[in-house]
Amino acid sequence: MRSNPARRNTLVDAAIEVLARDGARGLTYRAVDEAAAVPIGTATNYFTNRDDLLGQASLRVHDRLGPDPAHLDKPPSKESLTELIQFLRRRLAEDRTGYLALLELRLEATRRPELQKSLTRRVRANLLDNLDLHEATGLPGDRTTALMLYLAIGGLMVEHLTLPGVLCPDGEGIDELIATIVERVLGRPGG
Repeated sequence: MRSNPARRNTLVDAAIEVLARDGARGLTYRAVDEAAAVPIGTATNYFTNRDDLLGQASLRVHDRLGPDPAHLDKPPSKESLTELIQFLRRRLAEDRTGYLALLELRLEATRRPELQKSLTRRVRANLLDNLDLHEATGLPGDRTTALMLYLAIGGLMVEHLTLPGVLCPDGEGIDELIATIVERVLGRPGG
């Protein structure tokens, strides 16, 4: 196997593009080579098999979509939590391809036990890190509140990035919807 890290990243990013565009069934070495604009046969030099390629894509997509610590420097409040979630929504929308590839990987994991095992481990670790971060930064609510926000925003993102006209047909109002979700999940003082 070749070990040029830059070329490997280019191929894995191309695999993410193919997953988002064509789904897991369209992920072939040839499709990755074409998307990466490299000679046909290059991907076979970097990945032992399709499972290896899927596994590398699942790791890389999480790196691409991960949170930016710079957005955690505000004093903890309902407003800063809302702004953080709105920022994450914009980040996912900007890398819509990465998010759609992640959804494809999740679907493919239902058919591939090894991918399911590694993806479950990565997503669970990310979730636990997010719950710990929520507590450590003093954001409002407890771990259960953070979990409820994770689930609600996850559902919102699936709708928004796969069928954008369902929730806000004009494309506007998503940030307001996030603010409402945060308000309702946190609850009103004394309410």
